[in-house]
Amino acid sequence: MPREFNRMLRVGEQIRRELSILIQQEIKDPRIGMVSISDVEVTVDMAHAKVFVTVLDDAAKADETVRILNRAAKFLRHQLAHRVVLRATPTLHFYYDRSVQRGAELSELIEKAVTEDRAHKD
Repeated sequence: MPREFNRMLRVGEQIRRELSILIQQEIKDPRIGMVSISDVEVTVDMAHAKVFVTVLDDAAKADETVRILNRAAKFLRHQLAHRVVLRATPTLHFYYDRSVQRGAELSELIEKAVTEDRAHKD
């Protein structure tokens, strides 16, 4: 089992690298701004891949960006099949990765708590 797990990680990382290039170079939709692929999780049978994306320009456009990427998933899968040597290229499913946004919110809360704590000490 560990061997399969390593392979899933390697395939996920290779898909992440190639998809980053493909989205940047091949998707010509102006509604897609700066998109970063934060992670790719491949299922054990390599049939599906969850692709987690972060929208760097405007987080408000995240839902629309994910919708556009899911519509382009077949095209991206076809292009990916030419770049990555696998028996079967996984079906791509795009999801918005809220971890960056959540991290910024938590940092803001911590900073606010520290500021209030200093104010109470004085």
